[in-house]
This record gives sequence, C-alpha cells and structure tokens, in this order.
Amino acid sequence: MNKTNSGVALVTGASSGIGYATAKALQNAGYRVVGTSRRAASGRADGITMLTCDVTDDVSVAKLVDEVLGKAGRIDLLVNNAGIGLIGGAEESSTAQAQALFDVNVFGVLRMTNAVLPAMRRQSSGRIVNVSSVLGLIPAPYSALYASTKHAIEGYSESLDHELRTFGIRVVLVEPAYTRTSFEENLAKPDQLLDIYDSARAGMNATMRKAIEAGDAPEVVAETILKAATAAVPRRRYAAGKMAKQVSLLRRFVPASAFDKSLRKQNELPV
Repeated sequence: MNKTNSGVALVTGASSGIGYATAKALQNAGYRVVGTSRRAASGRADGITMLTCDVTDDVSVAKLVDEVLGKAGRIDLLVNNAGIGLIGGAEESSTAQAQALFDVNVFGVLRMTNAVLPAMRRQSSGRIVNVSSVLGLIPAPYSALYASTKHAIEGYSESLDHELRTFGIRVVLVEPAYTRTSFEENLAKPDQLLDIYDSARAGMNATMRKAIEAGDAPEVVAETILKAATAAVPRRRYAAGKMAKQVSLLRRFVPASAFDKSLRKQNELPV
C-alpha cells in the first residue's frame, strides 16, 4: 500500500502517552487509525477515530473489532499498547490484584489478538505489534508482578509469530525503557501494604519518577513502533530508545553476576 493508503491500524490505549503518539505517527504515515480508550473520548481533529474498549471484557473487544471491520472492512495492523503498572513488594499484592494486572497486560493482548486474527487470516496479511518493556528482559525489584506480565508477553509474542507466519501475519515486540508519560501517575498501589517494605517502596517510587522525567519522549517509542509495523522483513523485537538498546545489549553479553551487581546498584539496593 502506498504512503497515502497504508491500511487500517488499531491502537489500544491511544488516548495519551505512547498510544496517542503512535496513533499520530501511523496517521502521518498514511494509515487509517482507530484508537481505543476505556472511557469515551471524542474523535481528534487529526483524523484519528477514538472508540471505547475495555480490553478485559470479551464483549467489549468483540464489539470494537466488529465496528472497525464494519466501517473499514479490514484491519492491517494491531498495536497492543494498553497496560497498567504496579510498584511494591511482590508479597504486598493479593492473588486477586495480580490476576487483575495480568487481565489487562497479558489477557488483554490475548483478547485483542484473537479478535483480529480471523480477519487477518482472510486477508492473508497482517502485523501485530505488542508493546513490551525492557522489564520483559530483566529482573525488576519491587515491580515483580509488572515484569512478570511483560515476560509473559515476550514468550507469547515470539511463539505466536512462529504460528502465524504461514498465514502472512507477523508478530513483533517493541521494548521501551522509561518514557515521559503519565504512567507513574497511574500506577496501581499494592492492596495489602506491609510496613517492612515502606522504605524500599518509597525509594523505588522516587527512582521511577526521576527516571521517567529523564526518559524518552513518547514519540521515540512511536517511531520505533512505526518501524516495526512497516518493516518488510521485521525483527522479532525492537528496543525503543537509547537506554532500552543499552539494557538489551547488556543483558545479552554481560556475565550474569556482573549484571546482577549492576542492577542492584542501579536500583539502590545493597550489593
């Protein structure tokens, strides 16, 4: 498809941050873009159509995909961006809270993917970009549950890509590091706080705020997503931004003991 008609793109979590920057980048590249948010958002003047969708609800997801297919006739690109975070000691979250986190970050991706695959198979083409994180590659003290969701997305995406290639569909990962968005403001709090973790939790929240302030602009991640979406022969994963690329290289080539020591130092934990 040419620059003025690159196809139909569906971007979840597109009301702000990485999702909105991605929707804009795709629209500028010639895609007809539909973005989603959990709460109603008006259509934007730049041509992005906003629809409501709760990725934790099967009916909501099916309704969204049916509406897009009814209006556009096809879906060429799905960007699974919707997600939530959580900072705290792993034992400070109940099983129910952990399940709720996985319901958005993992099963939300699964629901959206399963909903668009029949249309993509009929087209014999399609691209699915799953927004992961460098925390899908490395340990994340006091973000153990969030990191677990991203590790799950990594394994799911790589495996699914092998299953779908014969249908002309590719699945790729984009792995940002810290990004200047409202992510930190929307972090969930553990639902069973323990005094023993108060100091470490407060320190990790402060570290997160500083890292986000110094992080990449959402547009950096959006441009990486656009690259992953349009590559003729896509790689399995794309690091988004300088820090993400450094972390990816270090994880692959630095000895485990040295990496462990560096990670504890970066997170201000006793070495």
